[in-house]
Amino acid sequence: MVGMDISVVIPLYNKRTTIARALLSIQRQRRQPAEIIVVNDGSTDGSEKVAEAMNVAGLRLIHQPNAGVSAARNRGIDEAKYDWIAFLDADDEWMEEYLQTIAGLNLRYPSCGVCATAYLLGDFSGNSKPVVLKKLPFDREGMLFNYFDVASCSSPPLWTSAVCVKKSSLAAVGGFPAGVRSGEDLLTWARLAAGNAIAYARQPLAVFWQGQPHTYDGRPNRIPDQDDPVGKGLRSLKAGMSGSIGGIDGYIALWHKMRASIYLRLDMRRSAVRECFMSLKCRPVNPAVAAYLLLCLFPKRVIHAVFKRFGNQG
Repeated sequence: MVGMDISVVIPLYNKRTTIARALLSIQRQRRQPAEIIVVNDGSTDGSEKVAEAMNVAGLRLIHQPNAGVSAARNRGIDEAKYDWIAFLDADDEWMEEYLQTIAGLNLRYPSCGVCATAYLLGDFSGNSKPVVLKKLPFDREGMLFNYFDVASCSSPPLWTSAVCVKKSSLAAVGGFPAGVRSGEDLLTWARLAAGNAIAYARQPLAVFWQGQPHTYDGRPNRIPDQDDPVGKGLRSLKAGMSGSIGGIDGYIALWHKMRASIYLRLDMRRSAVRECFMSLKCRPVNPAVAAYLLLCLFPKRVIHAVFKRFGNQG
């Protein structure tokens, strides 16, 4: 299979215990990338030394002062020599068929500027399960023309370590938004979905390994951005979108629901209530958001127990 040279971009910040797993998963690929760019974003735990010691063919290690994951990805995009960029986070991994499947999608759907697959969600205990994807317009693979509808009622169909994007498409949306602490990838995928056809395979071919703070078993380790640059970006995107692209209101509602969830788990109730009402403004009927409002009346221990029991069910 020819015709698609892929640059892999890995942002690296203090992932000494997982970077080897990520790089080994690239070495196991049935189709090898043209190059691997690891951007060391000011690691302080020796992560870059682990990557360097592995002597992976085609790997370039680039160093920069710590500037955040968006800046690291954007640096990797700028340094890439080839037309397609596959992203892999340093704590995730690919199945051996991943890049081969991406190249096959590109061959069968040449008009698409984004190629992606489904993925598994892994937890801190080592367990993994497929993400929930609803309203996909095909059984095995095809063009994901209703991205916002799918994303509004499912796990995110596009996720950083299971997506490959044309370099020109990334340039058109300005790459990843710098300085955003959370949700920078969701805004980037939304911008790409608004202007690009997406080729998609339902087979999960990557694993998103989540630490305890990123699951409902632990306390979130980050407070949402107070000025909400992602929400502002989504509303700006909506204002410029064609009326033929549906589902954006549901996507914005989901974003505010996610923020409400984090605020509620951090016991920041006033902020949680505000985000709930912003979500309901976009999607007035939403039982989960109504439940969040009700939870604001209960003690912290009840809130924690409810999220631990039902959080992954949406």
